[in-house]
Amino acid sequence: MSTEDSFRQFLQQHLVVIEPLSCEAARASWEMQTTGSPEAMERARKLRTELALIYADKETYRYLKELPVEALSDPLLKRQHTLLLHAYLSRQGDEETLKEIVALEVEIADIYNHHRARLRGQEVSDNELEQILIHSRDEALRKEAWEASKQVGAAVADRIRRLVALRNQEAQKLGYPNYYTLRIELQEIDLQWLDALMEELTRLSEPLWNLYRDALDEQLAKRYGVPPEAIRPWHHANRFFQAPEPSGLNLDPYFADKNLEAITARFYADIGLPIEDILARSDLYERAGKCQHAFCTDIDRRGDIRVLCNCRPNARWMNTMLHEFGHAAYDKYISPELPYLLRRPAHTMTTEAMALWAGSRIHQPEWLTTYANVPVQTAETIGQNARIYEAQSLLVFMRWCLVMYHFERALYENPEGDLNTLWWDLVERYQRVRRPEGRDAPDWAAKIHVATASVYYHNYLLGHLIAAQVEKQLEELGCASTFNPALGDYLRERLFAPGALWPWEEWLRRATGEPLNPHYFVQQLQEAIQN
Repeated sequence: MSTEDSFRQFLQQHLVVIEPLSCEAARASWEMQTTGSPEAMERARKLRTELALIYADKETYRYLKELPVEALSDPLLKRQHTLLLHAYLSRQGDEETLKEIVALEVEIADIYNHHRARLRGQEVSDNELEQILIHSRDEALRKEAWEASKQVGAAVADRIRRLVALRNQEAQKLGYPNYYTLRIELQEIDLQWLDALMEELTRLSEPLWNLYRDALDEQLAKRYGVPPEAIRPWHHANRFFQAPEPSGLNLDPYFADKNLEAITARFYADIGLPIEDILARSDLYERAGKCQHAFCTDIDRRGDIRVLCNCRPNARWMNTMLHEFGHAAYDKYISPELPYLLRRPAHTMTTEAMALWAGSRIHQPEWLTTYANVPVQTAETIGQNARIYEAQSLLVFMRWCLVMYHFERALYENPEGDLNTLWWDLVERYQRVRRPEGRDAPDWAAKIHVATASVYYHNYLLGHLIAAQVEKQLEELGCASTFNPALGDYLRERLFAPGALWPWEEWLRRATGEPLNPHYFVQQLQEAIQN
């Protein structure tokens, strides 16, 4: 039997086991996230452990590692081999340690899902804390709300440290300095390139950031009647300062009486990417025990795609709906002709690019008129402010991403270090947010991504770079209209359909005609200050 035939046979045998088990695990995870059921949590842990142990098999890993790739003439087979090798490499390690890692991952996710902050003796949701930070002028209440938003950190910090130590232990057995370097390699990203890009973005944004931050400090000082040097984290409208101040732009009134589901369905239908079937399977509103965040999940790579949100009729959740259903549209329109292993996005950053692009439509005048019934003249006025706000959003989020990037690098380099102090060192350096006096708490652990989406955050920033590049391509193709069916044709054929057929760099060259070019993103940043 030829090498190619042998590998085809292996693939068939592998998929018979993996495909139904992955689907079952995804369903259990969905039930855990939507209900908080202990039974679903245990089922998710059991199934994820089964999957991990399959990929931990050393004989199979050795077979894949020693298989002569040059003997695979079919590019589909070659790509599947690469992705399988990555999957097995990521789980090589001691069986008992892998079981503990999976158990910790599930336990930590469950704590985040069930946690509700306590404020002045009452249990409050993340949405309620957010509304206080956006609207309240009561400084004492703001401070208490901000502190309440960090309470979950203390509940998970020790478990996260343990999880990081175990991940590092297994990565080091494979010859990697730590888990972070292993994950970056498996994401097909060159770490030196990524470091250089982050340094370049830091350098390019520094003058813009200092101008923006100086003006913001003056604005906040005036609003709260304190000197600029007295501004603290609770004076910001976002608990992590990952989004700018609402300022003069308040889109909430335009969505207060709107059906966000209907708007989302209409928008995607108008651009030729209908998603009504996904809406019907999704879980979109708040309730006790449910995960308070938002995500999209592809259950079976055969069309069972679902979105979790906690919607309220406001601009933030309209943006989030467009964002998450951007992920969903990407998953839905990957070519069903591709093999199972390739029926997924080219990369995390590529699906983030689509989601970020979709969410940003909310700041376009034409979109506001068409989908939120904002009068044309009003929308144009809003649009001028919205373009400034959008650029400021990019700038603020980029600086926040730098905090997350450098923190996560340091976390995996030294999980037993003084992470509480390190967190605030980075927040002060990259965001210019002063730490509260005497604060020594695991505020870093209040950010769910640190635990449940590890070695991930850089993909948001790379996604923004790709989104800016795709936007430029859409303009050149003349299909940048927010509800032009030609737009959906381009997205479906050039971005979505190829799935994971190519590494992300080749995918981007084919989709936009050039490699990753930060120039388009930096151009957008300029507007943050120039306006």
